Amino acid sequence: MSDFQASTTFNEKLRRIRFRRTREKTRFRDELRIIPKWLIVTLTVVFLGVQAGCLIGNLGFKAMSSPHGELWPYPDHPALSGLAVAGIITAASIPLSAFFLLVGYVNRDARRRGMNSTLWTILVVILSGGWLLLGFFIYFLMREPLPYNCPQCGATVGARFNYCPNCKCNLRPSCPQCKREVGELDKFCPYCATELNAANVSGTAAPPPAPPDFRGVL
Repeated sequence: MSDFQASTTFNEKLRRIRFRRTREKTRFRDELRIIPKWLIVTLTVVFLGVQAGCLIGNLGFKAMSSPHGELWPYPDHPALSGLAVAGIITAASIPLSAFFLLVGYVNRDARRRGMNSTLWTILVVILSGGWLLLGFFIYFLMREPLPYNCPQCGATVGARFNYCPNCKCNLRPSCPQCKREVGELDKFCPYCATELNAANVSGTAAPPPAPPDFRGVL
């Protein structure tokens, strides 16, 4: 395959993905719900444990080293020292927790989109260390659209399906003039301005013919 053909195929794939993603009707809070609950609980427990451990360790070091022991970073102010330690731990925990939550989201999101969740999880982890979160950028750019409902029968179909397995509806109608993919509700082709309707859009399932009327024959 030549470089031109590979580039054309890649661009066409991205165009189809963007086209089919227009069917997705998701909200931010709904997306947050797919993050594993066990991961959220684990990160919360670890955060509280580290906070308590550092606070107890700081006060314990002062008690065991008295009268020469000093609190960090404010030797004579236990309250300020505790707040300072808690603030430092919180500031360090926010980006780390966000990273692990994003990894959990990618794992669940790839699975519901019919992608290889294990492979994509490993990819985002490997490419997000010293590559400034490059793995997440690649995933959100290349992820497949969500399954959607067939416009004719309402059955759930995959984003890669060309035809509905339930009613044989063409899920990728094309313009009869330029043969490029168009939307089901488009009145004109966005590429060549050809007028579109249910009769001339290539591959669109047409309604069944009416049965013959024999009333005038008998």
